[in-house]
Amino acid sequence: MNENLQHLCGKYTEYILEQLKALLAIDSPTGYTQQVSEYLRAEYTRMGYTPILTKKGGVLVDLGGSGNAALVMAHVDTLGAMVAEVKEGGRLRLTPLGGLNAHNTETENCTVHTLDGRTYEGTIQLMDASIHVNGKYQETERSFDTIELLLDEPVSSKEEVLALGITNGSYVCVEPRTRITGSGYIKSRFLDDKLSTAILLGYARYLREEQVVLPRKVYQHITVFEEVGHGACASVPEEVEEVLSVDMGCVGNGLECTERQVSICVKDSHGPYHYETVQALVKAARDGGIDFATDVYPHYGSDADAALDAGTDARHGLIGPGVYASHGYERSHIDGVRNTFALLMAYLG
Repeated sequence: MNENLQHLCGKYTEYILEQLKALLAIDSPTGYTQQVSEYLRAEYTRMGYTPILTKKGGVLVDLGGSGNAALVMAHVDTLGAMVAEVKEGGRLRLTPLGGLNAHNTETENCTVHTLDGRTYEGTIQLMDASIHVNGKYQETERSFDTIELLLDEPVSSKEEVLALGITNGSYVCVEPRTRITGSGYIKSRFLDDKLSTAILLGYARYLREEQVVLPRKVYQHITVFEEVGHGACASVPEEVEEVLSVDMGCVGNGLECTERQVSICVKDSHGPYHYETVQALVKAARDGGIDFATDVYPHYGSDADAALDAGTDARHGLIGPGVYASHGYERSHIDGVRNTFALLMAYLG
């Protein structure tokens, strides 16, 4: 990475990590995002911007500049679950929100948010979870038909649970378990996509503090329905010519990216990204000495895809810090954060 980008990355990394921890501490599964959106609106306002809360609940911000407008997007909604049934014995059957996987939610602590604003703690467990009792523990397939939520309340009947205000439609939020190691690894649920949201906040702060005059018009949109496919289907400003999604970069077998790089996606399950946008992103990364990889994501869709599916006439691209174990207990690295932040600076101004 060239000396100037390296200096700026170092200057704003601490702020990005502070914002990441703050965002991860706010429960925000798809559909339950008002609190996190208000936090974002307050943070943008504190930096001197005038954010707009969209009707869907996202946060849209004009960062300045003029001409050749770009919309840069990240999403702050996460995976989660919802109560689908209060069972007769007082335990809860769940339905997933987005791609939450039953296999890696078992034994996780969680919080239940009722429709009247009360909160309760609980744990997601396999039904009949005691190995000393259940002889079929090992062979039981984990699914949302075989796991359940045990409330940390003295309840043993449906009526007692209903008396707490817990009903079908109550939101269930899994504990993120955030940790940043001494070696720079970032471990948490929901790095997809709160890590990129924190990076966009860092970019917005960089523009203000360094008094950068952008060579093009730039908007940021933090969406709140990406995990169910329609986060960026609305609220794209009319003059936008390019949409750039900043989301998690995939790390896994058959892909080049690591957690310490920024990934530039060339194709996902919706199809290829715009050739000229990909070409320009790669050039910016190479010119800036930024550590990057280009990859094809086999099972993926982004806000940029959603914007085009909704009829937006614009070029589109996708970048993001490398994240391993997506939709589970995810892992990235501070270097991946810095490389993503550097690419935004090099590409946008």
